[in-house]
Amino acid sequence: MAGSGGLAGGAGGSQGTVGGPGAAIRASRAPLLFAALVLGAYCLCALPGRCPPAGRVPAPAPARAEPPRASRSPGAPGLPVASGSGRRRFPQALIVGVKKGGTRALLEFLRLHPDIRALGSEPHFFDRCYERGLAWYRSLMPRTLDGQITLEKTPSYFVTREAPRRIHSMSPATKLIVVVRNPVTRAISDYAQTLSKTPGLPSFGALAFRRGLGPVDTAWSAVRIGLYAQHLDNWLRHFPLSRFLFVSGERLVSDPAGELGRVQDFLGLKRVVTDKHFYFNATKGFPCLKKAQGSGRPHCLGKSKGRPHPRVPEAVVQRLRAFYRPFNRKFYQMTGQDFGWD
Repeated sequence: MAGSGGLAGGAGGSQGTVGGPGAAIRASRAPLLFAALVLGAYCLCALPGRCPPAGRVPAPAPARAEPPRASRSPGAPGLPVASGSGRRRFPQALIVGVKKGGTRALLEFLRLHPDIRALGSEPHFFDRCYERGLAWYRSLMPRTLDGQITLEKTPSYFVTREAPRRIHSMSPATKLIVVVRNPVTRAISDYAQTLSKTPGLPSFGALAFRRGLGPVDTAWSAVRIGLYAQHLDNWLRHFPLSRFLFVSGERLVSDPAGELGRVQDFLGLKRVVTDKHFYFNATKGFPCLKKAQGSGRPHCLGKSKGRPHPRVPEAVVQRLRAFYRPFNRKFYQMTGQDFGWD
């Protein structure tokens, strides 16, 4: 017992001499450890996701049950699809990009068209789940009647190197829709989304540049996604430019009916979705639908859409604009469209 007391006493005495500096060292390391943990969590969030287990992949929602019809008129608005009628087909069109460009809004708007049946979830087949095979992929698709178009959206396809070759193997006739947005604004929006899930991230500028305002860090996915010309160059090795439609994310907000008209033309469909379907929500700063699919009530995109962006110093914004400028101009030349980002 005396020995125990002596040991305890020695420990207590050592805290008064050696323990003081040790505690100070540990305290000085605490902020560094916390920052490392936060950055590690962010890196995990930024890594490409894995293909979810088969049981977790949501099946397409069944269409409303209606009596079967003997015939249909392509392009006729308001025509319901009978539950169990038609067949599952590979998508004739894909929205392949880009993340935070406006792809969810475009999908929701297009679902108003009676001749479009779209998968609501992102299957990530051509980037994460390709080993499951085309039969599995087709089983996810909604049933369509002759004359209808099957559509799916996965924005990460545009920046996935293997995706163009894999999609071409499925069908070289696939129509490809790419929603693009000012890459600086897109990167900040991307960061804002990650920040909402991982509070405590380093600042946008600290992630976008190496060593303060040193070279731009193109290894950061938020920056790399905006190199549209580089990504498109990979796609053009497998598809001609005529298979693409490039939608302006900015005009999708300012003139949704105009951009939807271009998309419907590209898909070979009658212009059913027009300006009568939209109203502008000043609170969100986005167009909303006067009547959502399957509902008579107005519908806006979820609360995550139109979230406020964190404040980014003007010097950081200007440096990124200068960095993207040559890539933007090359993209304009490749597509034959000037998106007005410069």
